[in-house]
Amino acid sequence: MSENEELRNRVRGLIHPKPGAQREFAAAIGLAESKLSKSLSGTRRFAPHELVRIAEYSGVTVNWLLNGRDDADTVTAVPAPTARSRSAPVTGPQSAMRRRILETAWQLIAERGYHRVRIADIARECGTSAATIHYYFPTKDDVLIESLRRNVKLAFDRQVAELSTVDDARERLVRLVELQLPAPGLLHDEWSVWLQVWTESTLNPAIRELYSDSYNRWYDTIAMTIRTGQQQGVFRRQDPDDLTTQLSALIDGLGIQVLTGKPGSSVAHMRRHLHDFIDRNIVEGQV
Repeated sequence: MSENEELRNRVRGLIHPKPGAQREFAAAIGLAESKLSKSLSGTRRFAPHELVRIAEYSGVTVNWLLNGRDDADTVTAVPAPTARSRSAPVTGPQSAMRRRILETAWQLIAERGYHRVRIADIARECGTSAATIHYYFPTKDDVLIESLRRNVKLAFDRQVAELSTVDDARERLVRLVELQLPAPGLLHDEWSVWLQVWTESTLNPAIRELYSDSYNRWYDTIAMTIRTGQQQGVFRRQDPDDLTTQLSALIDGLGIQVLTGKPGSSVAHMRRHLHDFIDRNIVEGQV
């Protein structure tokens, strides 16, 4: 059985065997039912963003969709067990409610800030009770911790989906940076949650430990890409950890400037500086 057929079988397995389920699934992932049917029959490939949405809606990872395991070796570092989302595949109302609560809480934290979001706010947006929120997330810290895990999963899914067919390490590194830019929308919101986790992790040891495990996945992904580029002969033979530390620090610093509205900062400004750093300090033969 081909890898593409295995992927299609895994997606089929996520669709409930009941009348109208495929139509509901297609609507939930924002895909026309005709396109979903073609993808499941093999006459059309799933696009990377469709794989990400399938994984998000179903509570699985893109790595599982493509490779059959959450922890399969892939082009990006796999999250540590502590940093993995605890959402389960959609099998009934409870899992669907948990997913909705987490997505709502995550969005509110990104838009309003952790300390300005109350459990009552989450309940109101979800059209449920505070008791229901507490059933899934006993404390407000639990909401923030799962929001961080969701950030990790979103980034991991996006990177596996977008980079799994990119063999050239330089192209992969540039694309990896692009996927991390705080552009308006989802990426900006991810950065907003990260900034708040950084703040809380300085005060809360439990969050600090999880943050470290989560950030290490991003760091290791950059390091993996740089090592691959060195093996391909397209990156300089310098200490990959030194290069990773420099590049990740630059990404963090520029990202903070964009989110905090530093005069003159922008996503385009950030992209330009990062491409310049890669060309000048990582790519072989560049000055």
